[in-house]
Amino acid sequence: MEKQILEITPEHSGSRIDKALSAFNPEWTRSKVQSWVKEGLILVNGKTVKPNYQLKEDDRVEVSEPEPEPLEIVPEDLGLDIVHEDADVLVVNKPRGMVVHPAAGHATGTLVNGLMHHCTDLSGINGVMRPGIVHRIDKDTTGLLAVAKNDLAHASLAEQLSKKTVTRKYTALVHGNIQHDEGTVDAPIGRDPKDRQRMTVIDGGRDAVTHFTVTERFGDYTLVECRLETGRTHQIRVHMRYIGHPLAGDPKYGPKKTLPFGGQVLHAGILGFTHPSTGVYMEFEAPLPEDFEDLLGKLRQRD
Repeated sequence: MEKQILEITPEHSGSRIDKALSAFNPEWTRSKVQSWVKEGLILVNGKTVKPNYQLKEDDRVEVSEPEPEPLEIVPEDLGLDIVHEDADVLVVNKPRGMVVHPAAGHATGTLVNGLMHHCTDLSGINGVMRPGIVHRIDKDTTGLLAVAKNDLAHASLAEQLSKKTVTRKYTALVHGNIQHDEGTVDAPIGRDPKDRQRMTVIDGGRDAVTHFTVTERFGDYTLVECRLETGRTHQIRVHMRYIGHPLAGDPKYGPKKTLPFGGQVLHAGILGFTHPSTGVYMEFEAPLPEDFEDLLGKLRQRD
């Protein structure tokens, strides 16, 4: 069990302990902090407190973070949509709602659980919990991912991502009517200091570039194709929000009043890379999922 001592500054004075501590560490969610408080794992000035305790300046908070429970990957037959497979790489079309790899709260039902059932020869560069995973897409984003089946393939794909030679094109539905037909968002992305669970455009962030092209307009919504030059966490979601056109259905970066879709309306439809062994450029395409097509159909009928 790891112990940490936190000194409360004027910035967090008056804040609830769960809200303040979740700002110290992005992995300390408010619900996690609340449970630790109830279990007596968090002390303020040497005493237990209630989850709604309001911190005071100069409070001394002692956090005894419990050791994470070891996770074991359980192979599961998840009926993965395998678009391509050979001795080096796998290309899979991930459905909405599927987390890419196991983590706290998502030990089963992830893409990695399905991959472990489908094949056991996956690269180990990213460790036992992320075998074969070279890049990720968000839980509620659908579409194509490349998976490495050995370490040489993993290194090759990772280098291509680093050199920005991988083709990654997404289809997104955003709020508002984008007047110009195309554009580029070149703005650095880092963790939001006001909300550690979100990313934002911020000075000192990592460079991030998104190119977009308008493909269809629906009055108060616009369908765009986004091409990633870099691959930062939540990049398209953050960049489109930054230019005033957040993704429809996005609970984290979109407006409160948005389309009821069960997540951001975003699909990784085209993925291209140079094959690690043959040196031949390969490109794959996954059609829009049925719920995305249905939504577009309703917007067209409305207009």
